[in-house]
Amino acid sequence: MKLGAFSVSLNVKDINKSKSFYENLGFQVLGGEINQNWLIMKNENCIIGLFQGMFEKNILTFNPGWNENAENLESFTDIRELQKQLKVKGMNILTEADESGEGPAHFTIEDPDGNQILVDQHR
Repeated sequence: MKLGAFSVSLNVKDINKSKSFYENLGFQVLGGEINQNWLIMKNENCIIGLFQGMFEKNILTFNPGWNENAENLESFTDIRELQKQLKVKGMNILTEADESGEGPAHFTIEDPDGNQILVDQHR
């Protein structure tokens, strides 16, 4: 199962302090809007998202259709197909993508320890 680019989405208290902290670790801004309280930062193949006030817990994130530079892949497994495969395996989908749609969509699941996983397709 190919889930696409992986990142960790962090719930931060102060996006400016978090940005400075991760810059000191060698991360650079890859995308986002600090004035909207979110940034995507990268250090080599490591990607983190900093999100202030958008969700309660840290989230593991996968992006079908993107590589680790947020560049579109020529071929990838559509999010609706991934969701169908997980349902066949008996996995509980917390929020579902509309399987009759196409293009951008997302779904969420939780691992056995309550860690949230977001699968978020942007195209």
